[in-house]
Amino acid sequence: MASPQHPVPLVEHVEQLLATGGPLPIVAAGLPVLRRTTARYDGQLSPALLARFVDALRATMHAAPGVGLAAPQVGVPLRIAVIEDPAPVPEEIARVRGRVPQPFRVLVNPSYEAAGSQRAAFFEGCLSVPGWQAVVARHAEVRLRGEDEHGRPLDEVFTGWPARIVQHETDHLDGTLYLDRADPRSLSTNEAVAAFWAHPAPTAAAEALGFELPPSEG
Repeated sequence: MASPQHPVPLVEHVEQLLATGGPLPIVAAGLPVLRRTTARYDGQLSPALLARFVDALRATMHAAPGVGLAAPQVGVPLRIAVIEDPAPVPEEIARVRGRVPQPFRVLVNPSYEAAGSQRAAFFEGCLSVPGWQAVVARHAEVRLRGEDEHGRPLDEVFTGWPARIVQHETDHLDGTLYLDRADPRSLSTNEAVAAFWAHPAPTAAAEALGFELPPSEG
C-alpha cells in the first residue's frame, strides 16, 4: 500500500480504488490529501476512467450517506466533486434552511464567489469528520463557475442549502474543512445535535453554548 510520502501514480491509484467495485473508502481528517489544494482537472483520466470514477463517487456518496463528496475525500487530488440532495426534511426545516432538492451534478474545476452580502449559519457536518457537527456561517447565495464532466461550462447561482453544499465541496478542493470556518463553541456530537439542537435554525444552540450568529440568523 502506498504511503502519503510515496503515492502511486494518479491513474494507477484511481484504477486501484475502482477495482473493488464497491463504495470507495472515505479519507478521514488527518491525512495530507485533505489539506492540499487539488490539481486542476485537465484530462488526467481517460473519458472512460473519469466516467467510472464519477459513478463511484456517486455510489460512495449515497452509501455514506451524504449530499456531496469531493475527490480528495477518497484520496484523489483532482478538482472534481459530486453533489445530490433529495432534501428529505420536514417542511419547516426546508423553509428555514432553504433546502430544496438538488439533482445529481458533477462539478469539475469549480470556484465560487458571494452573490450578495447575506450570510446564513447552520449546523454542518462532513463525511471526513465523522460523528461531529458545528455551526458554519456561509454565503447565502453564491455564483459557481466551472465545468461539468463533459467539459461544458458551468456558470450558475446557487441559493439556500444548495449554496452551502457547493461551498463545502469546493472548499475541500482547496484543502479547507468545514471546521476551519466553524464557530468552535458550537462543536457538538451528532448525538447532542439530535437530542438538543434539532431545530430549523441554531438560535437556541447559540444562546446555550455561547456563540454568535450573523444578524440575519439572530
